[in-house]
Amino acid sequence: MTGASSLIGGVLVERLVDHDFDVIVLQRRTAGLEVEERLGDVADRSAVEAAVRGVDAVVHLAARASVTGSWESFERTNVGGTRNVIEAAHAAGVGRFVHVSSPSVAHTGESLIGAAAGPANPGSVRGHYARSKAMAELIVLGANSPDMPVVAIRPHLIWGPGDTQLVGRIVERAKAGRLAVIGSGAALIDSTYVDNAADSLVAALERAPEIGGRAFVVSNGQPRPVGEMLNRIAMAAGAPVPRLKVPYAVARGGGRVVEGIWERRGNAGEPPITQFLAEQLGTAHWFDQRETRTALRWSPEVGIEEGFRRLQRWFESA
Repeated sequence: MTGASSLIGGVLVERLVDHDFDVIVLQRRTAGLEVEERLGDVADRSAVEAAVRGVDAVVHLAARASVTGSWESFERTNVGGTRNVIEAAHAAGVGRFVHVSSPSVAHTGESLIGAAAGPANPGSVRGHYARSKAMAELIVLGANSPDMPVVAIRPHLIWGPGDTQLVGRIVERAKAGRLAVIGSGAALIDSTYVDNAADSLVAALERAPEIGGRAFVVSNGQPRPVGEMLNRIAMAAGAPVPRLKVPYAVARGGGRVVEGIWERRGNAGEPPITQFLAEQLGTAHWFDQRETRTALRWSPEVGIEEGFRRLQRWFESA
């Protein structure tokens, strides 16, 4: 597997070991995992070929997931790296392949209400990340075959203890007094507790011969108002809840301008707002999970309330 040093990657390694898989991970630097580590970058074709040699199945998580950066940097890892992994896996005779994608590959910026997993569309999505992930998903699903069934799993807004992407950013901004609610805060959004996301990937790996060639959105299936999610995450960390409110149209327009300036100047760090972030926080996006759960024969074990309890305990013990 790739991407083992990520939040979901670390949990997935534990799950695979629990299911008696012999796990080999490809990553750029050692992470001290108690499994075999093969060092290399997914953008390095020779390193990928060496890593997949003798492997029966691949779970591909590695990706550039930041909200800023040049198109070339996203293309190198998310498109080129994914092409390396899927082609090397096919050449090595790998028997099944699970690709970790994102619901953003089919999100055009409008609300998604009880949506299914629409087709990935690089031409209509928002931002370099979503575009590159859409291209990557099309590449891997295009390689699906009876000899190597390929499944794309799109976990939605993964969070949990130790998360630096969603939870970390929210808490950092809350503590600095810079966390704002976009619009009314009433838009319903799905999310996925990290343990559930990892379990869904194990299920996809096991079911791959039956469901190859398909993409599935995975979530807890418990949509909550975005304002509530922001409040609960901040409260779990002992940080102040957001008091700032920004009209959606202002945030979306301002994000587009700020994002362009940030990229042209090559500024380090993340801008205070982007168009993609405004759309994610200001529009509804939750998904019908019936097809996913039937196909994967999976359902989430950790509910959202239990997830928040675990998150709070983690902050209290940190």
